[in-house]
Amino acid sequence: MSPAAAWTVLIVGFALPLIHVALSREIAPAKPGTDGGTCPFSPRMGWIVIVLFLGPIGWLMFMSSRRKRRALAAGQAAQAAAVMEKERDAP
Repeated sequence: MSPAAAWTVLIVGFALPLIHVALSREIAPAKPGTDGGTCPFSPRMGWIVIVLFLGPIGWLMFMSSRRKRRALAAGQAAQAAAVMEKERDAP
């Protein structure tokens, strides 16, 4: 493998996913949870560690979790709109 190919694999496979996770707005603020949990890491730091260790596979896991969260939010919004519509039409 040439040095250029090795650097390309490192940058595309590890550095860019780490930067994407670190700068993503989809993750909670970078502070430890206040819900009484004992983990000292924030969700953002957890995803960074996962992507650091697993590389592209960790990044795909992050992207998959974002897709699920968006689908749940869209479903909840549609359900709330249907309830409001039903309440508005009720006598």
